[in-house]
Formats: sequence, C-alpha cells, structure tokens
Amino acid sequence: MDTFDATVARAVELRHDLHRHPEPSWQERRTAQVVRSELDRLGITWTPCAEHGTVARLAAGRAGRHVALRADLDALPIQEETGHAHASTVAGCMHACGHDGHAACLLGAAAWLKRHEGQLPGPVTLLFQPAEEGGHGARRMVAEGCLDGVDAVFGFHNWPGLPDGHYACPDGPVMAANGEWHATIRGRGGHAASPHDCVDPVLTGAHAIVLAQQLVSRQTAPQEAAVVSVTCFHAGTADNIIPDRAELVGTVRAATTTRREELVTGLRRILDAACAASGATADLRYEPTYPATVNHPAEAARARAALDDVLGPGRQVVQGIPLMAAEDFSYYLEARPGAYILLGTGRDGRREPCHSPRFDFDDRLIPVVIRLWARLCGLL
Repeated sequence: MDTFDATVARAVELRHDLHRHPEPSWQERRTAQVVRSELDRLGITWTPCAEHGTVARLAAGRAGRHVALRADLDALPIQEETGHAHASTVAGCMHACGHDGHAACLLGAAAWLKRHEGQLPGPVTLLFQPAEEGGHGARRMVAEGCLDGVDAVFGFHNWPGLPDGHYACPDGPVMAANGEWHATIRGRGGHAASPHDCVDPVLTGAHAIVLAQQLVSRQTAPQEAAVVSVTCFHAGTADNIIPDRAELVGTVRAATTTRREELVTGLRRILDAACAASGATADLRYEPTYPATVNHPAEAARARAALDDVLGPGRQVVQGIPLMAAEDFSYYLEARPGAYILLGTGRDGRREPCHSPRFDFDDRLIPVVIRLWARLCGLL
C-alpha cells in the first residue's frame, strides 16, 4: 500500500468511527476529541474555536495565497436504518448528511498536506466546524477569528442527487437562503352547527395556504428559484367545535437572501388578506435561518479547474442549481472570497437522499476530495 492509499485507508477508518458515534449540534465533544487527537498524531498545531470547533494551520508564515478548507461535524436526530457494520451506536442520532465523511476527508487532506508541507506555496487553514444543522456554527467560527489572514475559503458537500463523478460549482448562488415561519390565526370558536356565530380560523388558514401558492407561481419570475411550503396545520379538538385558533408552520427558501425577505413580506400580505375576508386576526413570527450560499466567480473558477484535474473535463452539472437546501457555509462566503462545491455520489440507480435513515456517506469520495483539497492548496 503506497502512502496515498494508506492516507485514504486511515481516513475511511476515522469516518467509520465518527459514524458509529454521532453527536448533534453543539454536542460534538467526542467528535472534537477525535479530530484533535488525529491532528496531534500528525504533528499539526490547532486551537479550539466555537466550543467544539477546531482551527488547524499548516505552512504558517509562507508568503503565498492563504487557503482555508472547511468540514462540518454534527449529526442529525434520526434513527439509523442502514444495517451497516459501522452503523450508529447512539439511539435516535445518526450521520444522515455525511458530515462524518466531510470531516474524514479533511483529516485525510490534513495528513497529505502535512506530508508535503514543504511544497505548499502558502499557508493552509483547516476548519472543523460544529453545528451546521441549523446551529449557525459557521457564524460563530467566523466571529471568533477562524478566517483571520485567509485569502480564500472552500468547502464541499456530498450530494446523492448528482451522478457519481460529477459536480456543481457555479458562479453565484449554489444553495438557498432559508427561513422558518409560524402563523397564529385567531377567530371566534363555537358550535360547528352554527358557523354564522363564529369566525372560523380553519377556513382562514385554508385560504391563506391557497393564496401562499401565488407567491412562487404568480409573483416570482420563472427564472428565479424559490419555495414557500406550509408544513404544519394545527387546529381543533372535536368534530362539532369550531376552534378559536389555528396555527400554520412552514419554510421560505430562495436563491438570494433578498428574495427570501420578499417572500416573507408576501406571506404577511396574504395572511392579512385571508383574515380580512373572514374577520379573523393573525400574527406571523419569522426567523431567518441561513443566508444564500453564493460563490465568488474567481474562486469558483479555481475550484472548477481543480475539479477538472481530479475528475476529468465535462463533469459540471448546471441543471437544478441552485439547490433549495441551505448551508451555513454562506457565512464564510460573506466574510471571504471562496466557493462551495457539490460532489455527486449517485451511482447504480441508488440515490438515498441526505437526511434519510438509510443514507450513508460514500467512502469512494474520500480520495477524490483529498486530491481536490491538495490541488486547491497548490499541490500538484
């Protein structure tokens, strides 16, 4: 086994260990210990950041371009159903998005970069980040100085919806801005046999749901990517009672952060219209989640050139991009030039999606990412 194969084998071993011991956002204590122990073994200096995050540096003081590479660490509250030998040993928690693989790839790259540290043209920063799954871990990493001195930052996500050996890395938006909303509709309850004596919040909510569909189908240009989804409708206690209130819950997503905010303004407008028709009243609570993940053209071009070297030319996918999923890598791209890459893992007709209880990271992606990160850091 040559040195590169040994590096990959060690990364696979680490990946399986992390997969067996998943930890949710802001609880990645053991995961951080595994990362830091491996960096110690490799002789790479590191500092803690954002609680369970780690910032490691190579070739400090070199005059060349300073590149940062990021991996996320947290798992999801899902019961695993893969049946693999390395399946989660933690009930109700699993690496259903592949962050175990992202971390293992970066640890493998750390080993390879350390072995060739003398050939690096500039400094390299490795970012092992907690709490990507809704926890804004990247925002805290940036606030605590993880990008100090960095010229460009790169990250990737495995993506089963893209075919194996292909990638997406556009100029501009690659993943959406998202937000969560919760509407409370207040009517006047009473007997279902006397609806004229009531103000029905269920009917008002139904009208609001129908009107909300216009926000994308009739008020968003067909060329723009956007989603408004109502995912919960809670109301009532019995078949003969019109309730006092109803609750709607949902998400908004758009290719730009500005368009996301416009969709929320539209939600408030249609909710007011539905209430005006029935006599109900409503409150809308909105929580923006992540900004849009928007690649910088120059860095995206660098990433595509490296991907063409690793995967071969003609592997870029543009259809269906940007995704309507969201990513807190957006915070890094707001702070520094950089690019986010989606690497395809769909093969042989099997495309178990991320966040499925049957998902597992494809270990065959590990050598691809190690080579990709090495090229972006200036190694050939």
